[in-house]
Amino acid sequence: MQIKYTAHGTATGGGRNGTAYTDDGKVSVRLSVPKAMGGDDGPGTNPEQLFAVGYSACFLGALRGAAGRLKVKLPDETQVSAKVSFADREDNVGYTIVAALTISAPGIDKAQLEEVTQLAHKICPYSHLITQAHDVELNVA
Repeated sequence: MQIKYTAHGTATGGGRNGTAYTDDGKVSVRLSVPKAMGGDDGPGTNPEQLFAVGYSACFLGALRGAAGRLKVKLPDETQVSAKVSFADREDNVGYTIVAALTISAPGIDKAQLEEVTQLAHKICPYSHLITQAHDVELNVA
């Protein structure tokens, strides 16, 4: 495996009630817990919203790559919307993420868009991450 790019992010404070930022300063957000999860629904964002934005952007890139491979021209108005849910795991030990994507490409035949979408799902690293088991390197400082 050849690493192409590595992002560096840090969360501080109360975890879901704190702050998060990247080392290059391009992202800096306040975090708040939604009422649905027992929080105060404060002014900050939450990890699921950040994941939804990242997944939709990544999948749109994969969709464009898949369209290129299949010789399909996607319109500029092509859109990917992600719904990311935080849920209890069936093992009652922890939690999981449940994701759903909605893809729209005005003027593209539905069957053709399905084909492009299925290939994009194979290409997209977020899709791969969420559908496959992956090891995570844990380092205690």
